[in-house]
Amino acid sequence: MAAAAPPPAPTPAPEPATSLPETTPLFTRIRLATPADVPHIHKLIHQMAVFERLTHLFSATESSLAATLFSPTAQPFHSFTLFLLEASPKPFAVSSVDSNPFFTPLTKYVNLSIPIEDPERETFKTTDDVTVVGFVLFFPNYSTFLGKPGFYVEDLFVRECYRRKGFGRMLLSAVAKQAVKMGYGRVEWVVLDWNVNAIKFYEEMGADLLNEWRICRLTGEALQAYGGAD
Repeated sequence: MAAAAPPPAPTPAPEPATSLPETTPLFTRIRLATPADVPHIHKLIHQMAVFERLTHLFSATESSLAATLFSPTAQPFHSFTLFLLEASPKPFAVSSVDSNPFFTPLTKYVNLSIPIEDPERETFKTTDDVTVVGFVLFFPNYSTFLGKPGFYVEDLFVRECYRRKGFGRMLLSAVAKQAVKMGYGRVEWVVLDWNVNAIKFYEEMGADLLNEWRICRLTGEALQAYGGAD
């Protein structure tokens, strides 16, 4: 007698559906600053002075910033230039900044694993849902060894609640891209020796730390005395 056929194998239970982790969308834009941004710029610089423990050196005013950063004869990238980084939960609406003849804003969409709680959102709001995140200020310098101009970054600052999310890298990258576009030879800046997080970040991006160089500065009474000497 033929053997009985084995019972059919049980149908495997369907695997439970896995859901992707929820993320928070954020739209970012890097654009040239305008005179209308001076109040925000002044507040950012003051926050930077607090972070760097240098408030005793802070004497800039909105008037002095407006007069020196936005002189009628100054042309972006050939004088003092300031990029602002803004963020919005919605895509940026078309505005006058998109038709700037010197620079087309850089926009990027990012997904954040955790929403950003910004206690100063209203203070740094520019329009509707658009908020200022940080800035980078730079200007041309020159390398006689390379025989080429470059950019010197005077300040790079991201507000505290937006740090460690890649926004500082975005700002430095924008300066580097502009340097490459203009055929410049290098981008330089300085970093405080106690700011280990920034030093690590700069090393990871491939920057050389020139420990053998020292900053020399004449300012205040020393500048006046030396500048007035015969």
